[in-house]
Amino acid sequence: MVPDTPNVIDKLLPDRHPQPDFFICDVADAVLKDLMPAMEHPFYALSKKPEKEVRRYEHNGHWLEVVPSVKGQATIYDKDILIYAVSQIMHKLNQGEAVDRRLRFSPRELLIFVNRGTGGKDYEAFVEALERLMGTVIKTNITTHSEGSAIALGEEEGIGLFHLVENAYVRRKNNDPDGRILWAEIQISEWVFNSIRRNKVLTLHRDYFRLRKPIERRVYEIARKFCGAQASHKVGLENLLKKTGARMPLKRFRHVIRDLARHDHLPDYSVTFEEEGDHVIFLNRGSMPAVIEAQPDPAVASIRLHGDTYIKAREAAPGWDVYVLEQEWRDWMTEAPRNPDAAFIGFCRKVFERRGRP
Repeated sequence: MVPDTPNVIDKLLPDRHPQPDFFICDVADAVLKDLMPAMEHPFYALSKKPEKEVRRYEHNGHWLEVVPSVKGQATIYDKDILIYAVSQIMHKLNQGEAVDRRLRFSPRELLIFVNRGTGGKDYEAFVEALERLMGTVIKTNITTHSEGSAIALGEEEGIGLFHLVENAYVRRKNNDPDGRILWAEIQISEWVFNSIRRNKVLTLHRDYFRLRKPIERRVYEIARKFCGAQASHKVGLENLLKKTGARMPLKRFRHVIRDLARHDHLPDYSVTFEEEGDHVIFLNRGSMPAVIEAQPDPAVASIRLHGDTYIKAREAAPGWDVYVLEQEWRDWMTEAPRNPDAAFIGFCRKVFERRGRP
């Protein structure tokens, strides 16, 4: 957790909804999730001003192009809608419910979930965010689909072309174009949905939505992806700037990192800047358990569970995120069992018997 000091509180937005409404308890209970590929690569603009230039990023053989619409590139604040959608779909999966790419929800619940206001301008900003998400086109060789998917275009290299949100519908009171928004429905892209189904998601800290600056959100995402549950992670300043996608000179970014290190207000991770060598170090605050520094058994690492096993695991441990349990199970094992699927289901059953619902 972030230290509760006046210095840190000043750097964070206020918690606008500390006591969620009774009717959105399911939203409050949903685990905040984000997509791992989008956390590693800069899909979103870090400016509220419309960015309309095509941008291309390359790193370790991966590349993506972001093609904005006339409304501009989707921003890191627009991304809140997708984070909410991913969280809701993962919550349903963990409850053993059927899911698909289409999700209907109350925009008010979403605004509360992402720590926004609930006034008229906030609802209109929600609609504008949907327009940018639907208008922004992503072209990439970062795959989340199986062979033969409709979005695999190249013969030698899979190329994906997709919108982050494929379509949306906003229902207003009395069908009045200026009326109060009653509910919204969106259909996320197949690329995003496949990321969810393949569990390419990570839990975010709720104070993510209290970070005031876009660059702070982006730096936190990178720390969450690369440091994770490790005790620490070290990265070069220039490489970190590239991953953020920020349009600023290295000198300015160095000042940003110094400020982050001085105020130390990022959730989950403390930031240290090494002037000599221009290195940034993320230190796990302890809100994520540190990884035991031991070499995993190759036989354990190579275990692949059947799809039905996850369904049975959810039945054995209702309410639990079975993928979190799977990682705990793998970390606990010292050697591969003869029947990994049965062993994992048994492990989940024991967790539920001893700990109950999470």
